[in-house]
Amino acid sequence: MNRFFNSTLGALMLLGVGAGAHAQDVTIRVHHFMSQKATLHAQVLIPFAERVGAASDGRIKIELYDSMSLGGRPGDLYDQAVDGAVEAVLTLPGYTSGRFNRAEVFELPFMMEDSVATSKAFYDLVTSELQDGEFEETKILAAWVHGPGVIHSKEPIATLEDLAGKEMRGPTRLVTDLLGELGATPVGMPLPKIPENISKGVISGAVVPWEVTPSIRLSELVGHHTEIGGTRALYTAMFVLAMNWDAYEDMPDDLRAILDAETGKAFSGETARIQAQGDAVGRSLAASNEIITLDQSEVERWVEAAQPVYDRWIARASDEGFDGAAAIAKAKALIDANK
Repeated sequence: MNRFFNSTLGALMLLGVGAGAHAQDVTIRVHHFMSQKATLHAQVLIPFAERVGAASDGRIKIELYDSMSLGGRPGDLYDQAVDGAVEAVLTLPGYTSGRFNRAEVFELPFMMEDSVATSKAFYDLVTSELQDGEFEETKILAAWVHGPGVIHSKEPIATLEDLAGKEMRGPTRLVTDLLGELGATPVGMPLPKIPENISKGVISGAVVPWEVTPSIRLSELVGHHTEIGGTRALYTAMFVLAMNWDAYEDMPDDLRAILDAETGKAFSGETARIQAQGDAVGRSLAASNEIITLDQSEVERWVEAAQPVYDRWIARASDEGFDGAAAIAKAKALIDANK
């Protein structure tokens, strides 16, 4: 019997109740790095756990563990699912730099225009190529991206020149690479570390979507926010809900079918939609700060400055044995197909 699951008989014996009682057949612990106030915890994972519990008549219990409460660092999460330390994790693949090179295509700067369409495209790529490739060590239940990345800073950033020398936090390899090309001094850092490092002056700003700013009270720590005008996003970052293979395959067929029905492409797109709604909330809470929107001519300067990020990514793709230019074209086609 898989060590992460209790049989009905075992649960009854442990609880000391009679045979007529109803016990959990499966418990899935989901570990992640965000706080309980974060959109993904409060508005995605909690309702998800409730839906799965209801659909299974209580036979599947999903337990949520926020803020790395089961131990480790955010960068450890994916391997916790691989190794079976927990049944499932919600994490950013980009926290393990250099491991998910094909998936990284969706994080290229100015690639994303619509987070829902891009999330569905990402899930399509997972099911068609990546599940049996880069993500073969886990079962990917859902895959999506967040809304447009925004620059949040102590000093105003209205031009490329304003970024020069500014210590700016980035979440993933491609984003830190982008920040460097734009003239900033990039600092790789997981989300929970941002408030402390801004308060101590280690960084002068961070790039995150509006949606996460309330959970870390970022708008109280900086006075300026810079958005990219037009339809293109400065960047986005990938998320996955990944499950340990043994835990997934040991589920009874009927319960596994319920879990599959409650996750997948629809879940991925809906999660992106919920995060997009959170962007509007986060932005409204910063109304007393200065919000700068770059005009089209300035955006084009940033796009041109970002080209070396593409060049290096395509070169790394060749080193990894795949055609980077073809991967970019496919990602764009998948996004268009999901609009």
